[in-house]
Amino acid sequence: MSEHTPATFLAQALGKIRRWPSVFWRWEAAFRGVEFQGRADILGRPMISIVKGGRIIFGDRVRIFSSPRANPLGISQPCALRAMAPGSRIILGRNVGMSGVAICAATAIEIGEHTILGAGAMVFDNDFHQPAGEWEWNDDVTANARPIAIGRGVFIGARAIILKGVAIGDRAIVGAGAVVAKDVPARHVAVGNPARIFPLPLRETPRPS
Repeated sequence: MSEHTPATFLAQALGKIRRWPSVFWRWEAAFRGVEFQGRADILGRPMISIVKGGRIIFGDRVRIFSSPRANPLGISQPCALRAMAPGSRIILGRNVGMSGVAICAATAIEIGEHTILGAGAMVFDNDFHQPAGEWEWNDDVTANARPIAIGRGVFIGARAIILKGVAIGDRAIVGAGAVVAKDVPARHVAVGNPARIFPLPLRETPRPS
């Protein structure tokens, strides 16, 4: 007996229809200066800006989801990718996927292949503003900015925040809502605010029968 119902067939059809505008969002991203190293799946219109001298690079099969229905949790905002200063760069490796994520680079943010960023996650390598004068604030994003490096096969949970200067090793996990201000070694998990870091438990190899 088929597991499909008229409702599931309709949902699949609507899902395909929602992907039709993807080609336009890719064209717009290319017009804004994004460098593509292969195919990209852009579902919903992202917010992308690149200052003169900055770079944003999409590896092959990158997935940028901004449509409200593109994630089981729902997406409250489109993806925002900002190369904010001359010489800044955002590099997304092959098969990186994200939903409603904000990435803002004043120096460099590099994300390794097969890494997933959950709904509403944020990655910032700068403080955006600093105190100026008695009560004012300036907007020199390069002041105190420090690059971020995220490894391969990392999972970053929904609403997590990765702050400047952090390095996250391969196959690490960042829990939902975590605020990460220090390095996370490979195959470790970071949870909480501020994030606490623990080694991932080793999986036992099944014994042959």
